[in-house]
Amino acid sequence: MHPAFEGANSVGKVRVLLLPGWLDSGPGHWQTLWEQALGWQRVVQDDWQWPRRGDWMSRLEETLLADDRPAVLVAHSLGCHLVAAWAAHSQHIGRVRGALLVAPPDTERADMPPQLFNWRPMRLQPLPFAARVIYSTDDPFCTPDRAQACAAAWGAPVQAIGAQGHINADSGLGEWAEAQAWVRALAQDDGLGAEA
Repeated sequence: MHPAFEGANSVGKVRVLLLPGWLDSGPGHWQTLWEQALGWQRVVQDDWQWPRRGDWMSRLEETLLADDRPAVLVAHSLGCHLVAAWAAHSQHIGRVRGALLVAPPDTERADMPPQLFNWRPMRLQPLPFAARVIYSTDDPFCTPDRAQACAAAWGAPVQAIGAQGHINADSGLGEWAEAQAWVRALAQDDGLGAEA
């Protein structure tokens, strides 16, 4: 275990909160593997099938306020837009040290399922904390140009990891050690340089 991992649900004195996307993250998903192996906390939503943006924001707020420690948010897919929407409205943004935003979908596309219509328009304002956006060059839910535009609007550095689909269980990343290092960098507040 890396020395930064000191106890369940933390990196040092920082909590790590896992924010799955629509339909949750199932077996084999790197978020699920992190939860199992590292004790990081999944923010569990009441309705994974018909996600309501306001309800998801409220659950994230409740989870953050339940513990005084700062947190790093690790979002996948729709969870990325949860972070952006929550940050635009919350008075508790100071509780977040940073965010890793993986595979943000384009919820404004014409072919998005109706369950995601209430996630329009996307919140595309600068984030008030450090963030990093990771995208795949062949994500079926977001073009590279759109992912880069989201990152630019959020004020976050962006990185492609090749053709990895929606960066989910089907991508075969396992416990995805590289991304764990990005989380540690955010938790330790040591920047997001090339070595992070």
